Amino acid sequence: SVWLQGPFGPLASSKVGVMAAAMVDVAVVSCGAPKRGMGWYHCKQLLEGSIEGARLSDVVEPWLLTKGADSEAGQAFSNFRQSEQVVSQKVMFHKSIEDMPAPTGPKVAIICGRTADNPRLFREAVDRGFSHVYLEKPGAPT
Repeated sequence: SVWLQGPFGPLASSKVGVMAAAMVDVAVVSCGAPKRGMGWYHCKQLLEGSIEGARLSDVVEPWLLTKGADSEAGQAFSNFRQSEQVVSQKVMFHKSIEDMPAPTGPKVAIICGRTADNPRLFREAVDRGFSHVYLEKPGAPT
């Protein structure tokens, strides 16, 4: 049965709990610090191939790529960004959703931002052309 339907057709299907899908690009928005942020954990799962049919194509990190870059968390993020696993899989990094190239086909945004920021990040992802958005809880303050 199809469990993820997009404007370009099915992105994934499930057969007895096993996904069978064409590869879909995924962008993690508001990744957070390595080993501390839910976004980082989603990146880890994608990089390790734990989510069959999905590939980490982009990471959007507005704090650790800008004002937070010199912090301890920023240094850890820089090390993650330069890791062999990330470099070998050609993951692109961006300071904002607006800085990303617009998707040309099906693409999932996993938004892992602060509750107060998530509604804005959701609108930006939709406006940018993402076909699907997964919003980590809590999605909005009200």
